[in-house]
Amino acid sequence: MNKHFTDEPRSSGRAVDGPSDPQSFARHSQHVVVIGSLAWSLVNFRLHLMRRMIKQGHTVTAIAPDFEPAVRNTLRAEGIECFEVPMQRTGLNPIADLRTLFTLTRVLRALNPDYVLAYTMKPIIYGCFAAQLAGIKHRFALFTGLGYAFSESRPTGRRRVVRAISVALHRVGLRKITAAFCYNTHERRDIRGFRLIPAATPLIDIPGSGVDTRRFAPVEANLEAETRFLFVGRLLHTKGLGVLAEAARKLRAEKLDFTLSILGPMDTNPDAITPTQLDAWQKDGLLSYLGETRDVQPYFAGASVFVLPTTLREGVPRTILEAMASGLPVITTDAPGCGETIETEVSGLVVPQGDADSLAAAMKRFITEPGLAMTMGQAARERVCAYNDVNLINARLLVTMGLEAGGDADPSSKSDAMLESAA
Repeated sequence: MNKHFTDEPRSSGRAVDGPSDPQSFARHSQHVVVIGSLAWSLVNFRLHLMRRMIKQGHTVTAIAPDFEPAVRNTLRAEGIECFEVPMQRTGLNPIADLRTLFTLTRVLRALNPDYVLAYTMKPIIYGCFAAQLAGIKHRFALFTGLGYAFSESRPTGRRRVVRAISVALHRVGLRKITAAFCYNTHERRDIRGFRLIPAATPLIDIPGSGVDTRRFAPVEANLEAETRFLFVGRLLHTKGLGVLAEAARKLRAEKLDFTLSILGPMDTNPDAITPTQLDAWQKDGLLSYLGETRDVQPYFAGASVFVLPTTLREGVPRTILEAMASGLPVITTDAPGCGETIETEVSGLVVPQGDADSLAAAMKRFITEPGLAMTMGQAARERVCAYNDVNLINARLLVTMGLEAGGDADPSSKSDAMLESAA
């Protein structure tokens, strides 16, 4: 069952002299706590990482809000203990956030781990600060995308206030962390520019959360089939769905043969696509809505081209990596973390944000140029295996943290045949 902050302390397995240098290898078994803002993400994004920690002989505990039974059972089957804490993923409610900080501090004092790794904004701020208050020596922040507060270069109104508060909280919560990781050059620039971490704190580049390139693999393509475009993500205007629908309308007007499928959850925030709008697009024959799923692999297997016309700061979108590993070319925008993930004109096409004409032109190329999707899809697969395989990414993380012996953990210049050595 889930354990809560009222549970009795457990043995930490703390080494007497753990490594103070993140590059040194922890030769003794360590207790590592991983903190996320969504319990499901611990399975979807961090399970491979936690498995690797356990493979290295370490004890792993997961902390997040709202553990579902399926998530709890999955983690428990891997030998990962779960602790549930209250946390609001979004918003600035000082009472709720203080409760989160207080609870995390009590949990970490009870667990007394050797290492804390926190990812996404609130776990980074409150998890790392709580770890400092609890006296945890090794504290790491994994920035997966700075999000709403940093999406505009010169914010006004409420967004400006949110950014100021976010910057202040980062500076307080991360002032004594061991090291931080980030996904792309835009994040690096803002982390350093806004001094979210001290200037002397190492900031290590990691190209995303990685993808299981064995599970997400190409299937034999039907070259005679119509071009099948696939979007995967939350149904938000800022994900570019309105622009995508308009591009589809332009292509339908040219009587071109293709399908466009939308896969992902409806959302409740003000930026969400409404059911009325979605129904209208379907009635106009622009697209088909497939609903939502927690297993996207079969949908990638049935697609020709992946399209993500987002305007958000995405870190390194996991969906892009999964599509590329599945042998799909990618159409995306020049939004931070997206366009730099692919090689334009090699493994996909990059278009300006919010430009329906450019998006339609990119989609048209795949419809009218036979073999383009296969050629670019092969290049996409080669690129993601070289730079973004989950084993390479996780090896780099653990070596840097001092939880795995050193070696070639740099996720570059790797091919399919070389991945087994990192598994």
